[in-house]
Amino acid sequence: MKVGFIGLGNVGSKLAGSLLRNKFDLTVRDLDHNLTKNFNDLGAKVANSAKELTEQVDLIITCLPSPKICAEVMEGESGILNGLSENKIWLEMSTTDDSEVKRIGKKVIEKKAIPLDGPVSGGCHRAATGNIAIFVGGERTAFEKILPALTTMGRKVLHTGELGSASILKVITNYLASVHLVALGEAWTVAKKSNLDLSKVYKGIAVSSGNSFVHETESQVILNGSYNINFTMDLVLKDTSLFDQLAKKLKTPLEISPKVVEIFKDGKEKYGSRAWSSMIVKRMEDLNKINFRAEGFPDELIDNEDEQKGYEL
Repeated sequence: MKVGFIGLGNVGSKLAGSLLRNKFDLTVRDLDHNLTKNFNDLGAKVANSAKELTEQVDLIITCLPSPKICAEVMEGESGILNGLSENKIWLEMSTTDDSEVKRIGKKVIEKKAIPLDGPVSGGCHRAATGNIAIFVGGERTAFEKILPALTTMGRKVLHTGELGSASILKVITNYLASVHLVALGEAWTVAKKSNLDLSKVYKGIAVSSGNSFVHETESQVILNGSYNINFTMDLVLKDTSLFDQLAKKLKTPLEISPKVVEIFKDGKEKYGSRAWSSMIVKRMEDLNKINFRAEGFPDELIDNEDEQKGYEL
């Protein structure tokens, strides 16, 4: 199977790297020529346009920063849709709106090609080792056809149902992660003001009912002070907004979600759109004139688990 990958950012470069490392026939495309050169030096082919890439491969993967950018890559004059033909598969791995992936999916189907949405969850450090989780929505036969690529990029792969279902599940999980992160800012504030040993607090939370994936990962770089989670404030604001907009579309009033969106808007305004998302807890540090520093924590997360062949849940 020939695979094309468009979007070599923080997450995309790592997913594409897993494919290349495991000897897939890979063609890449990104506006940053330094990124494509790095892949070319490692053996990947480089396409001059999304259309050209699509014509050369069987599976086209997009991993882009926003629904707007994905629409441009799909629908532009030199875009994916103009290169599609029968039985090619488009896999949208960006975090996006389910209605948008369905809208573009209809155009893919008109080309007699097959659309799937396949967002990932688990952090950049697990994407780097091929140990991230992947949700996939869409036609089951197409899912099974690309399963070897999916189980190379990720360890745990879940077929969620129809097209768009994976994108809904993804924004739900990202919303929960964002809530956990905001709550951690308050938890660390109370711990610090109580003069607790923050290293011991980290261990205590990790073995308690208050534990979460966000605590086990992001708390480490918060306590280090680097905040380097390899994910930025603007992307979290996009994700939390997608969840909030979905609730509004479903005419479902929520209580916490609007507040979380408001908090991340404030964080983006205070620290910048490209600040690390875990810096949202700095709002509490600044408000209370404290910091959450502790010895012995890394400045960047690294997945220490060996790369493993993935499997379907």
